This record gives sequence, C-alpha cells and structure tokens, in this order.
Amino acid sequence: MPELSLRIHKERTSLETKIPTNVVDADTSVISTGTSTIETEWRTKRHKGSCRTLAYSLDGESTDGLLKAASSAIGQVVSKIYLPNDPATSQFDPPTLIHALSPQTLLLATDSAALHLYDLRIPSSLSSKPSQTHHPHDDYISTSGFSKQWVTTGGTTLAVTDLRRGVLVKSEDQEEELLSSVYVGGLPSRPGRSKGEKVLVGSGSGVLTLWERGVWDDQDERIIVDGRRGGVESLDALVLMPEGVGDGGKNVMVGVGDGTIRIVKLGPNKVVAELRHDEIESVVGLGFDIGGRLVSGGGSIIKVWSEKMSLDDENEESDSDEDEGEDGGAKKRALKGSESEDSDDDAGDSSEEEGGRK
Repeated sequence: MPELSLRIHKERTSLETKIPTNVVDADTSVISTGTSTIETEWRTKRHKGSCRTLAYSLDGESTDGLLKAASSAIGQVVSKIYLPNDPATSQFDPPTLIHALSPQTLLLATDSAALHLYDLRIPSSLSSKPSQTHHPHDDYISTSGFSKQWVTTGGTTLAVTDLRRGVLVKSEDQEEELLSSVYVGGLPSRPGRSKGEKVLVGSGSGVLTLWERGVWDDQDERIIVDGRRGGVESLDALVLMPEGVGDGGKNVMVGVGDGTIRIVKLGPNKVVAELRHDEIESVVGLGFDIGGRLVSGGGSIIKVWSEKMSLDDENEESDSDEDEGEDGGAKKRALKGSESEDSDDDAGDSSEEEGGRK
C-alpha cells in the first residue's frame, strides 16, 4: 500500500499517513512512534476517492470534493467543507495541498492553481465559499510556507502571496518542476546582500535551489543533490534538521526519488551523508518528531531513525564501563560479541592484559 502523505504531531510521538483507496482497507492511519515500535492507534476510511495530502488538526482529501476537519486523538469529524469547482470548466477542482496558516485560517491549493483561504472561525457544518481566492501560479501548487505572507511553488514558478493584498510577486519561469520547499532562518547575514533567511526549493532535476527572502524574482544559489551520470532523481521532500540534532549546523534532509535521504549541509552547500529508505520507491514524506527522531515515508514503508552515537560518546561509555569493575567489563564484552567471534577474542585478550597491568 503506497503511502501518499505523512504528517508528524508537534507535541506527542504520533504521525498520520495517507494511502490510496484503490487497495484493500485503504484509509487514514494514526500511528504512535514509541521508543522501539510503531503501533496503529486508530484508522479510518474518510472518503470514496484517493487522498493526496493532509495536515494536523485538518483532514484534507483529494478526489470527492470534500474537506473534513477531524480530531487527531480519536478521529471524529467535527466539520466539513465542500470544495468550489474550477470556474473555467465548472468541474470539480481537486485539491493538492492544505496548510494550517493559523488556528483560524486554512490555505487550500488546487489543480487549477487556485489558492483558497478559509476562515475556520465561521461556524458551519457544510461550507463551500472561501473567504478569499488567489491565483499565484499557472499550474498546480505543490508547497507552501510562512504566515500572513507565504511562499508557494507550483509548476515551474515560485510566488509570494499576502493574506490581505493577494499575490505580491511571481518568479521567472525556472524551466524545471518545483516539487518541495522549506524555510531556513538563522543563517549568516551579510549587510546589503543577505538577511540570513532563505527558502530552499527541491526540483525534478535533482537540484536544490536557494532563494533569498525578499528577492523572489530568481534563485540565489544552486546545490546539486543528485547529479549522477545516466539521469537525475527528483527531490520530493525537504525538512530542516532541528536544533540539538546532528552537528549543530544548518542541515536539510532531502527525500529523493531513488529512495534515499540525502543530508545537505548549508554553508559548504554540499551533500555530507546519505541514508537508504527504500530500494525502489521515492521518499515522499520527511519530518522530525518531538524527540528529535527522523521519520521518513515512501512506498509502503515508514521508518523512524535515531541519531547514531558519536565516537566521543562511545569512548565516554567505555571509560564508565571500566570504572564499574568486572561486571561492567563482562557487559561490554557481551555487546561487542554480537558483532563477530574475532571481536570476542580481542575483547578477552584486552581484558587479560589490563588485568596484568593492574
């Protein structure tokens, strides 16, 4: 069952996934990510058609003209919105993205490049009229960010829209499909050149482009994430590594079409590491849970990654084990012994030599 969308709760260790309805028992699943296992808390079948997107506190669907707001704790639907038709064809206009801009405002983007704003404070069990509608792109909208003023990518362009004034600026045609984006702040600022805030955009050509905030007509820098000979892979998902995880620098996790996750370090602007999510399917969802663990989704697989211990941490634990005496040394040898028989022999010889010195 291929997964189409993934969202992670900000305050507890749970995530939501969407799978298409052309498979048996297709539905929405809320999954608890405990310390070592992933368990389904509840699941539900919301709609007749397949689902392509979702956001926490809102339950967005894609093929039957309904958007539903549901409780993430128990799955109960609290309100429904009928989606407006495409005015050019008077036909159903499938949504491609939803984003909770604030507790009161919901953004909804569609295949016709319409960007609808809904005021959730208006009580209505069935509503169809958005409070505002804008058309910042010529093609469907793929990603969104910022509040009050936000950035969207759609087709081959990037645009900035204001909650009050509508579309402010639209970039030049980038001549490549823009598939994902993430906002990064806290970068080194350069007077007159950079404010230290950029939007990173993943493309279908394996290139990550950097856009300086406030300079939206064209990209500022390019990072080649996948430039291997024989074709390139799309960059389908982006997420910023949170503070306290990794080396402390600004790192971005990139979900690639070949099933890998590339770690891009900003500053040097290069790929510094690679993880393997799947051998075939693209990585379509990335996020970090409240505990700093990376969650990746793609194909029929969801993986939760923990940070690998550094060499310094291992050395500190080794010193601590030696101080604990013979019992600690036995435990240490048992852990290493799981790797190979040679490791057992080496550990034993080392212990005898240490005993002789003592």
